[in-house]
Order: sequence, then C-alpha cells, then structure tokens
Amino acid sequence: MFSRAFSNPSKSNWIIQGSGVIWFLGTFGLLIYYGIAQSTAIVDAFFYAVLFVFGVNILDRTFNFYVPTGRNNSMLLIFPLLYSFVATYFHYHLIKWIFDADEAYWSFLRGNFLLRWAVLGIAEVLVAIVALAVSKLEEQKEIKNRESMMNELSREAELTQLRQQLQPHFLFNSLNSISALTVSQPAKAREMVLQLSDFLRGTIRKDHQQWVSLEEELSYLKMYLDIEHVRFGHRLEVVFEVSDEVKQMRLPQLLIQPLLENAIKHGLYGITEDVKITIHAFKEQNYLMLQIENPFDPEVAVPKGTGFGLSSVDRRLFLLFGRKDLLESRSLGSFFIVILKIPQQK
Repeated sequence: MFSRAFSNPSKSNWIIQGSGVIWFLGTFGLLIYYGIAQSTAIVDAFFYAVLFVFGVNILDRTFNFYVPTGRNNSMLLIFPLLYSFVATYFHYHLIKWIFDADEAYWSFLRGNFLLRWAVLGIAEVLVAIVALAVSKLEEQKEIKNRESMMNELSREAELTQLRQQLQPHFLFNSLNSISALTVSQPAKAREMVLQLSDFLRGTIRKDHQQWVSLEEELSYLKMYLDIEHVRFGHRLEVVFEVSDEVKQMRLPQLLIQPLLENAIKHGLYGITEDVKITIHAFKEQNYLMLQIENPFDPEVAVPKGTGFGLSSVDRRLFLLFGRKDLLESRSLGSFFIVILKIPQQK
C-alpha cells in the first residue's frame, strides 16, 4: 500500500526504513530503561526492528493486491495481529537460539511476551490503517484527475462542435446570396464565390485552439466584410476604431465574426437606408474590450434565425474561461450594443 500511497518508490522505501530506525531506537531505549545490558539490548532491538520492517513490507505486498472493503475490513485488524504474534514468538526463540544471556533477561522476555506482541500488533495495525487511508486518497485523486480529463475532452469536443456549426452557418448564408445573384448579377456572384473561397481557405488552415492577435483577427473580418459588401453593396459601412495599444492583444480565433454577422442582420433588416456599424476596440485593465454597435428599428420584429451568433460566442466564452459575465448585449434607443470582454493570458 505504501507503494501506491507514494508515487515515488524510493520515497516509500525511505519512510519504511526510517520507521525501522525509530523502532530500533525506541526498543533499545526501553530495554536500557528496564535494566537490560547494552549489548543484549542492541541485539534484541535490532531483530525486533527487522521483524517490524518485515511486517510493514508484508502488509504492503498483501494489501497492494487485495484491499479489504465492507465486511472484509476486519482483515486490517486480524492479519497484522496474527503476524505480530508469530513475529514476537519467532523473536523470542531466535534470540534464545543465537544469544547467550543471563536468566534475568529471559525472565524479562517471558514476562513481557504479551506486552511486546500487543505493542507490535498495534503498530502494524496503525501502519495498515494509515497506508490504506493514504491509498484511498490517492485513488480519489486519480478519479478526480480522470474526471478532469474527461471534462476537458468534453469541453474541447463542444468547442469543436461550435466551430463546426459556425462555418456552415455562415457558409449557407453566403451560398444563398450567391444563388440569388447568379441570375440577376452573375459577375457579383462569381466575385463572391472567389472571396468566399479565399476566406474559407484562410480560416480552415488555422489551428482553432490557437489565439491570434487582434490585428490578425481584423484581417479575417475584413475578408468576411468583402463578401458581405458584395451582398449589400453601398448600404453597408463598417468602421473600425482600434487603438494601436490593443492591436497585439490576443483573443480566440474567429470570436468576433459571429457578432459582426449578427450586427449586420439586425442593422439591415427592416431598414432601407444605409447602415453604419462601428467596432470599438480598447484596453481596460487586463481585458481586451470590444464594443459592436449597429442601428436597428425597435418596431420591426427580429428576423427569424438570429441569435445564434450571441449564443455561440457566449457558450464558447464559458467553455474557455468558465465565466458568464464576458458578453453583454443591450439596446440603447435605436442602437443595439454588444460588449465583449476578453481576459488576457499571462
């Protein structure tokens, strides 16, 4: 059990050997206290300590393959006491066989046989209980590590699913627009196909778990906007207000695009005049702050199917940071505002 309780085998051996030394010193001191000769006390304490360490190793080997549970917990008491009795009996006859001492010493051994058995038995029982308790804690730690690993795999799988869901969502909207332009404006449809191809080629090649600089993310957004400009022409204007100090701040890739797509839908639906969408980027403490503003008509019903952008980003932020306060949206008069807070990695 000590081998499982301590991940480092050498550390386990040092602990067992150290306990043997302590046992030897304690036994030697008691024998001297009771008037046993020093030479006799050394031999007695040495063999007694060897039997103690041997018992610890036997318990370790035995319970390493069999951990008592439930009704079998009595083995934690029975087995150490049985070994201790055999060891004490063996110790008495071993000393008697190899060592010639006075009658007072043999009288002392016979008179304290049960006491020596009880002391050794209690020590071995305590060793078994402590080692089993530490072993149980190690098992719980392993279970928690496995659960943490499973949660991490589940989180990564959900993030992948969100990204895979995002690409078709944007792709289907673009293909619908291309289909509508094919007959009326085939040149624009062809231009949009080429731009869509460039955008997808650039995003698919990227490692989606990698963080990118805001400057790089904005370059992807401008590729996306080139496609949207083909769809909506001069009606759509997007203004970037980005300070130089935040251009190298980092964020998860393609985190802003769903929010911008959502702003375009809200802004252009039900409004016939030109639409201006503004993206502010600034630093606040250890956060990269992004604010997206788009006009909307509060008297016009929200178009069916919107909301995926906000919900997907909100879920992605929760999976990445475990927080629900990093995305805020509100309406202010005829403007809809989304505020995104991105903690910076240290």
